[in-house]
Amino acid sequence: MPQTDVLIDRQALVRRHTVRLRAVDALNPLSVGNGEFAFTADVTGLQTFPEAYAAAMPLCTQSQWGWHTTPAGADVKPEAIRYSEFETFGRKVPYLTSAKGQEATFNWLRENPHRLHLGQIGLDLRAAGGAAAAAVGDLKAIDQSLDLWRGVLVSRFQFDNESVTVETCCCGETDAIAVRICSPLIADGRLAVRFAFPYGSPGMTAAAWDQPGAHKTVLTRTAGSRVDFERRLDDDRYHVALSWQGRCQLDEIAPHTFRLAADPGAACIEFVCAFSPRPIGDLPGGIDAAQARSAAMWETYWTRGAAVELAGSTDPRAPELERRIVTSQYLMKVNCAGSLPPAETGLTCNSWYGKFHLEMHWWHGVHFALWGRLPLLERSLSYYTRILPEARAIAQRQGYRGVRWPKMVDGRGIDSPSPVGPLLLWQQPHPIYYAELCYRQKPTPETLAGWREIVDETAEFMASLVVRDDKSGKYVIGPPMKAVQENNDTNNTWNPTFELTYWRFGLETAQRWRERLGEPRHGQWDAVLRDLAPLPQKDGLYLYNDGFDETYTTWNWEHPAVVGAMGMLNGDGVDRETMRRSVEKTMSVWQWDRCWGWDFPMTAMAAARCGRPDLAIDALFIASKKNTYGVSGHVYQRPSLPLYLPANGGLLAAIAMMAGGWDGAPDRTAPGFPETGWTVRSEGLHRLP
Repeated sequence: MPQTDVLIDRQALVRRHTVRLRAVDALNPLSVGNGEFAFTADVTGLQTFPEAYAAAMPLCTQSQWGWHTTPAGADVKPEAIRYSEFETFGRKVPYLTSAKGQEATFNWLRENPHRLHLGQIGLDLRAAGGAAAAAVGDLKAIDQSLDLWRGVLVSRFQFDNESVTVETCCCGETDAIAVRICSPLIADGRLAVRFAFPYGSPGMTAAAWDQPGAHKTVLTRTAGSRVDFERRLDDDRYHVALSWQGRCQLDEIAPHTFRLAADPGAACIEFVCAFSPRPIGDLPGGIDAAQARSAAMWETYWTRGAAVELAGSTDPRAPELERRIVTSQYLMKVNCAGSLPPAETGLTCNSWYGKFHLEMHWWHGVHFALWGRLPLLERSLSYYTRILPEARAIAQRQGYRGVRWPKMVDGRGIDSPSPVGPLLLWQQPHPIYYAELCYRQKPTPETLAGWREIVDETAEFMASLVVRDDKSGKYVIGPPMKAVQENNDTNNTWNPTFELTYWRFGLETAQRWRERLGEPRHGQWDAVLRDLAPLPQKDGLYLYNDGFDETYTTWNWEHPAVVGAMGMLNGDGVDRETMRRSVEKTMSVWQWDRCWGWDFPMTAMAAARCGRPDLAIDALFIASKKNTYGVSGHVYQRPSLPLYLPANGGLLAAIAMMAGGWDGAPDRTAPGFPETGWTVRSEGLHRLP
């Protein structure tokens, strides 16, 4: 029987899922980091063999602050960009969707700024005689383990019949790594450390190694066992500081490339390497102090948040599900707990040039609130306040009230041009959802005041977007738009089920905020709520869009957005039995190899709300390439997207809901799990709205 509110041995739970590799696995490099900074390593514990991983999952060092902008060419003219005008209920509305005749500007705006690979740190391994550099195939007896409880990566292998041990960790909340390397190879100069700095690139590797003349690496300080570099890439700057223990020599061996070697006879090399947008003061202590800081950071993370344990379950899928839950929590802390909404690939490598998609922020971040880690979500929520002027300008340019939130953005909040992105709608109510999550855990005047402007202006846009149809008398959501599944006809899509449901949730929640603030309900919002179009359905099933009869046949690929209306969302305006049939139909006919990693947990959430916990578990284990969790916990999607963090965040949101419940859930423990075959012990979870 499921159990809840019991004491769980957190350390035992986490450590039984220690990640271990015994061979090179180019799709599963391992990362250390803190949400603001991440370092991804190969089986040596560093970035020794980047070429072996480049085509699978690149080895990058990335941060929330590290971006690069390529200088605009003569044919790039952002000030002259032309918008496409779409017919919208009798008026023309501009969207930046077409590259025709302005390809250079369109592409430059999409690709810039792009997230930057800050620096490659790897071993310089030499065979006997010192001439031949090691190849990845020369490594033997590989044994690498990532201690998730402490955030420490230990890598052991043999090269040239000699042992090598490398310990790697992030220095707690500091954007730095600390490393200890021990091997007999150090004593005779056959093992050293290489530091190399690339030019920026919008590609997946976030690095261009073939343009040494396009950037500068300037030594700004050399004192004893420390050196500092200033990195200059066009108009962008950042700083790197390197300190080491014992007697070592640092030499520049090529442009932007340095070699740190220990004096003859040394057994180990220890160093700390820090990265910052500003000059760096005191560095963290050595490797022992860094490991202590890492352990303290991770112990706080694991013990102050919620926990779910599945030990004792008889369903054979339980151990694998528990592994996915634990490794996903680690990955989300490393990649998605920073001061900006995360990119789909977080801080591991570039996707979409390192930019982030605000419609995906829900899947990256809501789980933090549900798992008792609201402050980690709040770190990125301040972004919405910062970009209010840009969001307001988008709405005004299009003739709407309030704020229209952009889609594909960087830290400035400027919407990237795209045939799809500017037309997307479902990120619009997200900030109201986040505000409600914050208020549930902090129902204070400060929370109300802090979110007031965002909630009010978001609802204003939502109410001004819909138009009353003269024939039906209903408020409708009509073209142009890209609905959740993105494969719809931009100019012929009406009343999509998911968006209608989210509009109801957003406007009703915004009205509650007015009441909490002692203000009257907004008359226009109530008019829209009263007369918003009903959810489209036919033959007892919900349709994706009004009149879209081929929902479950021709168009049964991409996101199964219908089920999100009573999965991710709470089902405002949804009939439970109609949704149950729709979930069952979706499970049976969907092309699961043509969807995305968060579609599986979204379907599980819908099945749970509809009283089918058996289907919820089945949805989490649908056999699909897009639903395969590697040994690292990463979920592969395609060659240009070798990891996909919305899948991990979606899994955590689904598990929190299934184990901790949701508004209106059955009054039993773990209401989203089957009552037989599963022993679910949980503590500290918050209900999903």
